[in-house]
Amino acid sequence: MRDDDPLIELRGLSAGYGSHVLVAGTTAMVHAGEMVTLLGANGAGKSTLLKTVCGELAPLHGEALVAGRDTAKVSRGELSRLLAVVNTDRVEADGLTVRELVGMGRYPYTGFFGRLDREDYRIVDEALGAVGMERYANRGIGSLSDGERQKTMVARALAQDTPVIVLDEPTAFLDVASRVELNALLVSLSRKNGKAVLMTSHDVAQALEQSSRVWLLTGDGKLTDATPEELIAAHDQHREDSALDLLFKNRAVEFDTRRLDYKAKNF
Repeated sequence: MRDDDPLIELRGLSAGYGSHVLVAGTTAMVHAGEMVTLLGANGAGKSTLLKTVCGELAPLHGEALVAGRDTAKVSRGELSRLLAVVNTDRVEADGLTVRELVGMGRYPYTGFFGRLDREDYRIVDEALGAVGMERYANRGIGSLSDGERQKTMVARALAQDTPVIVLDEPTAFLDVASRVELNALLVSLSRKNGKAVLMTSHDVAQALEQSSRVWLLTGDGKLTDATPEELIAAHDQHREDSALDLLFKNRAVEFDTRRLDYKAKNF
């Protein structure tokens, strides 16, 4: 791959289940150093698209490429060296320490017995430092707050040492302060570490404030890939194709540029 090639690329991708198409004929990219947020109403197909990017679902049409490889055609072992995933679900690993859980991110490289060597431990400690969790290294997972658990999961993804990190609603169960901190951490990691970060979220304001680009699913199978500035300009110019206005087209809400978020109509 060339340095300017995208680390995630959708080529005419259609995603869904059987005859039920949720995302149709989509072309979009994420480059190294970018954090891209995928927005959409419930049921629009965010998780389906993410699973297709990660190779968990086969595309209905087209391709999803990660680091130039078609995720539907590479082995799980090879994919684990290209792509790290952080899911929404709360990890139940109360019997492990923070360092042990982060060390599990080294599994693509540790062989059959999963034994970490000195280099693996160096990478684990570096990942803990990157997310500010080094002082918690020997703490049990069960003693952590939800925000600390999510930082630990991001550290595990970093320890996996992949060019791409995909996160499905990583801030869903966090309080406001923890959401802000985790989003800022992901922006910093994408820029400093040159990762391509793709995450789903319902937090429109933070997505528009912090993302390099936004992938916006409007529920009609269309995905808009644009910068926050482009999305806001389309809304302010009252363009018919404004994705921010189409996102909740049939709901009693409207986008408010001053808030960078939605409010009740006529309120």
